[in-house]
Amino acid sequence: MSTPHNAAKKGDIAKTVLMPGDPLRAKFIAETFFDNPVSFNDVRGMLGYTGTYKGKPVSVMGSGMGMPSMGIYSYELYTTYDVDTIIRVGSCGAFDPAIKLYEVIVVDSAYSTSTYAKNAFKIDEEVLYPTKQVNEQLVVAAKELNYPVLQGRIHSSDVFYFGKEVDMLQIHQDQNVIAAEMEAFALFANAAYCGKRAGCLLTVSDNIATMEETTPQERQNAFTKMMEIALQTVL
Repeated sequence: MSTPHNAAKKGDIAKTVLMPGDPLRAKFIAETFFDNPVSFNDVRGMLGYTGTYKGKPVSVMGSGMGMPSMGIYSYELYTTYDVDTIIRVGSCGAFDPAIKLYEVIVVDSAYSTSTYAKNAFKIDEEVLYPTKQVNEQLVVAAKELNYPVLQGRIHSSDVFYFGKEVDMLQIHQDQNVIAAEMEAFALFANAAYCGKRAGCLLTVSDNIATMEETTPQERQNAFTKMMEIALQTVL
């Protein structure tokens, strides 16, 4: 059974799905790390693939940008395709000038003023959490690979371009967040509502305090440590 947004049939998608925002990053992950990747979706260009990693079935699919897009694709994976675990593998902008480009963050909570969770599920909290077991597995996987990671709260925002009236660094101070992105809060809300599992790994693509940034090509292809940590949990 397909959906309006996903051409896959039941059984085409593994129980664990890696979910970058960029569908081209999904393609890169499948072609770089999977054995025998098979495409299961290209509707709206939101690419999805299933293959194996060191013998274990795994899938990867783009989520698009923003919480509405993440909300649609992750909800369908959980409810239509019987996916158990989704690990977001995304990019973020750091607030702390001491955080360097390419550092990897294991997200332990997501702060947001988005109305996504409230409108969808009557969830009023402004801070939502990943699945504890998934987070523990991500930390263990990073240690096994000898990749250092940061752990902390991030800001999931509905807005990318803020007016001069908004002080993003003040949000960092007020809410104790170390970085900003746009999807994790919706993923955590869907997982909580559906009784499924979710985690989030982010690679620092830019620093809001220092104005450093990576290129689009680097964001698509160079965040391999985060990808390897996520795949290690599949094992």
